[in-house]
Order: sequence, then structure tokens, then C-alpha cells
Amino acid sequence: MTKIWNESGFVENDPWVIETEEVKATDDQQSILDLDSFLVKVEESNDVNLGVLIKPADDVLRLAPYLDRIALVAISFPAYNDGRGFSHASLLRSRLGFVGEVRAVGDVLLDQVPHMLRTGFSSLSVTNETAIRRLSEHRIPGIDVHYQPAVKEAVTTDSYSWRRRAAV
Repeated sequence: MTKIWNESGFVENDPWVIETEEVKATDDQQSILDLDSFLVKVEESNDVNLGVLIKPADDVLRLAPYLDRIALVAISFPAYNDGRGFSHASLLRSRLGFVGEVRAVGDVLLDQVPHMLRTGFSSLSVTNETAIRRLSEHRIPGIDVHYQPAVKEAVTTDSYSWRRRAAV
């Protein structure tokens, strides 16, 4: 079972569906297209509030001309050890200034949640039972020391400028 989570809790009746050859969005749903299909659609139409799926090897900078037409960017995590999605989210927020929803999809584990929030994710598509249970209990792990700046800033202390300590 997949559940959509954001910092307010689990979302009921999420309208977004990642389209594949086997799965298509219905009339009451909104589609999330892979990058190539998305680029074709924006060239052929004037549609807005679109959803796009970014895979690890995709170039997120290709979205730059179309950010005003995108409501949701879903970033794929096909395996727990593939961290390119963190960079995609950070680029979307910091370099491209994207303000819409950025969602992690795929192999989303509880230990990744604080990192995802710091790099700009606003929602998570969670299938892991332990992660679902802990998130429903508001038991999110923390990170006391951050060695690099992020989209969501940590509280600074009087220590080294490159090392930031989170509020405890």
C-alpha cells in the first residue's frame, strides 16, 4: 500500500498517478508523466498544473522553461543507495526556484526523511510499512549536525560556518 505523507501528516485522496503503459490517470486524477512524455506534452499544448517524473539519470535543468506550468515534480528513488534524487530536489529549489510540490517516490525509507525535507521535498510516497507506522506516530529521526547547507536551513550556532547544528 502506498501512502502520501507531508509535514502535516498523511494525505487522503491524492489525485496524482504516475502514468505507465499499463496505468493511466482517470478523469478525476492527474497524471505524472516521465520527462520525455512531459516535454512532448508541453510543446504540443498550453496545459498547466502538470506533473512530471524525474528519474536519477534525468537532467532536472530541462524543466527550467516550464516551471510555471508544473504543479508537481515526482523524483524517483529506485533504490535506497541511489542519492541523485536529493540533488535533483536541491537544484529544483535552490537553482531553479521551483515553489510547487516536490515528491519522493520509489524506495523511500524512514532514515532518508530528514535528508529529503532538508533538500526540498514537500511530500513522500511511502510504501515501507515501518516508515508508514513511524510517520503516522510522528516519530521522524533527527540529524543533530549538518555538514553542508541545504534548502531548509538548520539553526546556526557559534561554531564553524560549514558545520551547523539543528535545533534539538
